[in-house]
Amino acid sequence: MPKISDKGRIMPASPIRRLAPLADQAKQRGIKVYHLNIGQPDIQTPPNALRAVRENTLKVVEYSPSFGIDSLRRKLSEYYKRRSIEIDPDQIMITTGGSEAISFAMMACMNNDDEIIVPEPFYANYYGFTITTGVKLKPIVSTIEQGFSLPPIEDFEKLITPGKTKAIIICNPNNPTGYLYSKKELEQLADLVKRYDLFLMSDEVYREYCYDGHPHFSVMNLKGVEEHTILIDSFSKRYSACGIRLGAFVTRNKEVMQTALKFAQARLSPPTFGQILAEAAIDAPQSYLDEVYREFIGRRDVLVEGLAHIDGVLCNKPLGAFYVMARLPVDDADLFSQWLLRDFQYEGQTVMLAPGSGFYSTPGVGTDEVRIAYVLNCEDIKKALRCLDEALKVYPGKKNK
Repeated sequence: MPKISDKGRIMPASPIRRLAPLADQAKQRGIKVYHLNIGQPDIQTPPNALRAVRENTLKVVEYSPSFGIDSLRRKLSEYYKRRSIEIDPDQIMITTGGSEAISFAMMACMNNDDEIIVPEPFYANYYGFTITTGVKLKPIVSTIEQGFSLPPIEDFEKLITPGKTKAIIICNPNNPTGYLYSKKELEQLADLVKRYDLFLMSDEVYREYCYDGHPHFSVMNLKGVEEHTILIDSFSKRYSACGIRLGAFVTRNKEVMQTALKFAQARLSPPTFGQILAEAAIDAPQSYLDEVYREFIGRRDVLVEGLAHIDGVLCNKPLGAFYVMARLPVDDADLFSQWLLRDFQYEGQTVMLAPGSGFYSTPGVGTDEVRIAYVLNCEDIKKALRCLDEALKVYPGKKNK
């Protein structure tokens, strides 16, 4: 019997998606499942973007340029400049989702067994990307007690292996914690990558969602590290268009861009209709973004306030994105998440969560945490919270105080 690859064997299942069969079975039993496990907002994609696809008159859907359609890159450059990020079109490459941009960044900048430092909890797929690209992930733990702020720079330095450590990657605002890195924290990272000649990769997919008057600061505006920085972006969350699978790889480093382009050429081209929709979405009225922004603030407040009233639950108020990491009074959040779907219902309803351990690579960390995405409307969030509250009252694996 032929054996699977070592990469396939150690590749982790998604903590966001791997419980989907249990959710499907619950629905088949007639149970309403509130999906708080995945970052798929129930918000409408901009109507003008959908029209651009419906009304398109292409006769042949050809390969697009490997670099991405020129008009989209120019329009994205204008978008960045409106947000005080000076980026030229030739410093932008369109990718098949932000995921591909992350993979391109790792492959363009790192060799097999090179090391990348990642604050954890991290976007779960970072771990998968390091496995597929042959890179070694070195985690540095941030804690819920410290609000998931950036760990001390001295702790980063302790993880640097001469000749092997090549990069640091962050997500800002952070998925899964909702933490928003400050300008001061980013400047500390800039000093570090300059001192040790590292790359700084920043996943800024959620830049539009920064709350309570706290501004977003991009790594592209750090001084003195222009050749070190790579920006990862996506259209999915900004325009509630996850299914178009379109992102961007952005850097001022010409050698890195030309190297990444080779990988882009090997995969041929990003999706044409996704680019058509994305280009139109950039022209969505500001009123659309403002309305979505207000909606997420309302959802965040309902969720955080509701969690605060559930006995034994700990969570911080996020300043960005649309996620919280919450600590639950359970022995094993993975088993609890399964139990919610397999064995529990409250008035014909239950909740699907993303177990927290899947957002860490350090063994034994995050086992009592879950990521909750506030992607449902406020009424549904309230109903989901009621289910969670009732579930924790009767769960047999509840942690003793």
